[in-house]
Order: sequence, then C-alpha cells, then structure tokens
Amino acid sequence: MIDFSRNHFELFGLPRGFQIDAGALEDAYRDVQRAVHPDRFAGATDAQKRLALQASARANEAYRTLRDPVARAEYLLSLHGVDAAAETDTRLSVAFLTRQLERREAAEEASRAHDVRALSALVDEVRSEANEAGADVARRLDAAPRDAQATVREWRFLVKLADDLDALCNAEADSWGGS
Repeated sequence: MIDFSRNHFELFGLPRGFQIDAGALEDAYRDVQRAVHPDRFAGATDAQKRLALQASARANEAYRTLRDPVARAEYLLSLHGVDAAAETDTRLSVAFLTRQLERREAAEEASRAHDVRALSALVDEVRSEANEAGADVARRLDAAPRDAQATVREWRFLVKLADDLDALCNAEADSWGGS
C-alpha cells in the first residue's frame, strides 16, 4: 500500500519541480495503480478494500495534478505554503482583467458577425499569451516559488479563456461552415 503522507512527487518517485518527465510520470502511475488497484483486493477484508480504494483515488488525484501544468504549478506553490487557487484570493491587476474583458467583448462581436477567422485569431493570441505566462511560471517556480503566485493565477485565467474562446470558435465554425 502507499504512504499517504508522501507528496505527489514522492508518491511517483519523481524529483520535485515544475519540469517533469511525462513518460516517467506515466510509468510510475501505472506501477502504483497496479500495486493498489481495488481489483487486486477483491478477496481482502473490508478495511483492506477501503484502503485500496483510497490509495487508488490518491494515485489518480496525484497523476491528474502532475499531468496538468497549471495544476502542477499550483500544487508546487501549495508545497511552499502558498494557496494559488484560494477562491477568496482573486487578486489580478485591473489592467489584466480589463484586457481579458476586452477580449471577451471582441469574441462576442466576432460571434455575432459570424467571423470565425477573427475568433480563431483571438484564440491564437490568448494561447500565445498563456504560453508566455507558463514559461514565466516555470522560471519563477525554479527561482523563487513564492513569487510565482500572481503569474500562476494569470496563467490559469488565460488557459481558461483560451479554452472558452476555442470552444466558441469551434461552435461557430460548425454552425456557419467556417466562413
């Protein structure tokens, strides 16, 4: 069974850091799941079955967190005592939020005009900015993790905005034939 006191990196035997080897994560996840999967404990006691179920759920949670770069950044911050995802802490600069509001308004206008090209360009612009924020987060997490909190928040916001705009763009393309 697994040691529930270990952090996600330790659980999979990976070095603690933002940059991870995706193949090593996959291999370690499969190894842990093979060892703790509830099916292996079908003939065990109820307590052992519950423990196996909890261990499997913990491995799944750790894997999902480490596989997603934004979630991994937030998790690393949490290991440093910083809750980047605290819903009560929504501080983002007014300039940043204003820019994102302008982008949403531009997306609405492009949607009303059935302008898939404009939507697509907006998605590309936001994804590019999100990629830059992600690179900045990687640098900050390596140098001074506590200083990365604001950038992680902006990165999460940009990734979500890009995903929303991409979905809108795809819906528009499907609806209007990509005009």
